[in-house]
Amino acid sequence: MKFRPCIDIHNGKVKQIVGSTISDLGKKDGHPKENFVADKGAAYYAKLYQKDGLKGGHIINLNMIGTPEYEASKNEAILALRAYPGGLQYGGGVNAENAREYIEEGASHVIVTSYVFNNGRVDFDALSEISHIVGREHLVLDLSCTRIDDKFYIVTDRWQKVSKEIITYNFLDKLAFYCDEFLIHAADVEGRQSGIDRDLVGLLAGYTKVPITYAGGVSDYGDIELISYLSDNGMDFTVGSSLDLFGGNLSYERIVKRIVSR
Repeated sequence: MKFRPCIDIHNGKVKQIVGSTISDLGKKDGHPKENFVADKGAAYYAKLYQKDGLKGGHIINLNMIGTPEYEASKNEAILALRAYPGGLQYGGGVNAENAREYIEEGASHVIVTSYVFNNGRVDFDALSEISHIVGREHLVLDLSCTRIDDKFYIVTDRWQKVSKEIITYNFLDKLAFYCDEFLIHAADVEGRQSGIDRDLVGLLAGYTKVPITYAGGVSDYGDIELISYLSDNGMDFTVGSSLDLFGGNLSYERIVKRIVSR
């Protein structure tokens, strides 16, 4: 079990937001709910994670590709990748045309969701192409999901669209051929500091063919211990809004000491 730190970037700033409130619709109420806006840049956090020996954390660009805001967040992300070469993964707007750029800038992996989906289904041609471009060992699939009728449906386009794909072991087996690991946010609880999705963690804990990092809802140390218990200490996790680095109550230093020393 490893602690995978995060750096979420929105409009060029490190933030923690409620993921389900992201909107591209331009409505008056379409701005995401912000839990925290940092006064330090992404490179600061990258260097901190490097100092503490934390590898495999993820940088997520929360803006829509093709916008000035996306470019601002991309530039901030690249500063972090350069600050900690090989120590962080990058996700957000990754496609076959730009994936190699992030690896060359220092990302250990690129994280992909929307690019490999078409009309609500996985496009295995696109998945095969990007896996070949960066190498399976450099590809993470973000399979963040929402619960509908006790099934977990993958959500795409920064959690705004519900796909037709349901997380099952058979489905994960098909995807694992192309990637090194899965990153899975519980979109329903992400950023709400209300506790993990125990059912999702229990489901994911039974899958062991490739590593899985769980994200979403960690609100106290008990949630971390529950992830450890349900996965027999085999599944990695991340903490965002609840971390004191981002305005929360959980001590980053304490988590590092407890997890890294295991």
